[in-house]
Amino acid sequence: MYGFEALTFNIHGGYLEAIVRGHRSGLLTASDYNNLCQCETLDDIKMHLSATEYGPYLQNGEIPFPFPLPIQFNRSFPLMLFDLAVSVIKLQFWQRGAICVAHDFIFLSPEEPSPLHTTTVVEKCTLKLVDEYKHMLCQATEPLSTFLEYITYGYMIDNVVLIVTGTLHERDVQELLEKCHPLGMFDSIATLAVAQNMRELYRLVLVDTPLAPYFSECITSEDLDDMNIEIMRNTLYKAYLEDFYNFCQKLGGATAEIMSDLLAFEADRRAVNITINSIGTELTRDDRRKLYSNFGLLYVLSSFYCIIRFSL
Repeated sequence: MYGFEALTFNIHGGYLEAIVRGHRSGLLTASDYNNLCQCETLDDIKMHLSATEYGPYLQNGEIPFPFPLPIQFNRSFPLMLFDLAVSVIKLQFWQRGAICVAHDFIFLSPEEPSPLHTTTVVEKCTLKLVDEYKHMLCQATEPLSTFLEYITYGYMIDNVVLIVTGTLHERDVQELLEKCHPLGMFDSIATLAVAQNMRELYRLVLVDTPLAPYFSECITSEDLDDMNIEIMRNTLYKAYLEDFYNFCQKLGGATAEIMSDLLAFEADRRAVNITINSIGTELTRDDRRKLYSNFGLLYVLSSFYCIIRFSL
């Protein structure tokens, strides 16, 4: 933290910083990973994770309420207010199943506990991350709330590509929606299956989403195929990373310094992936260059070499 930022930081960010520090203490340790390496069945994994922050999410399919409630519910709590609070929670989380109250905690549990599968473990662990993220987003103020929303845009792009690609190969839409990342969901995602080209994809679905500004370079009348979908993914990611980078630079301070390195690494990683995956395809050097982000270490080096080359 630099300059006078520390003087006013606690006004808006003090509570969330405490929450983040608490989440950090709940990360798996080296001993936890050593125990997981010795597991031979999913039940062993569940047993070892039960002593960590993931434990409540893996117990009999029950999902704990993602953050401490301002009031602990117990038998002495007024019944009318208790019913009102439970009704509000049901309204917000009805898709997750019936709600049961035990001890001083509220659990959202499915009607029938599902058998333990690999996908179940992944889903529950991902749900823990999503619940913690949503709680932080609800408590955040500007510009932190915008920063947190930027994090979800990458998942939105991946979900859009997943739905469009699956529809192209005649996969069931409901099955595709179950595979989408929860952080990248939006209201009209199920209607992506009706689009036949990128222009329809933008006009019918994405115009009302945060991804709309990134589609300026993707809008064409060409039919959606595997090649065009990958070009669309990388074009969207380029616009998204550059927008996120510029936003962090405007914030300045520690955010700009730390996020510049992280986003530059992501831009370089995608540049390497694009180069490798485009070998032997119809993409030309100019087409490939259009997919590279305009920042990052590789971008600086390439610009430097181009200057030296043209100066000779």
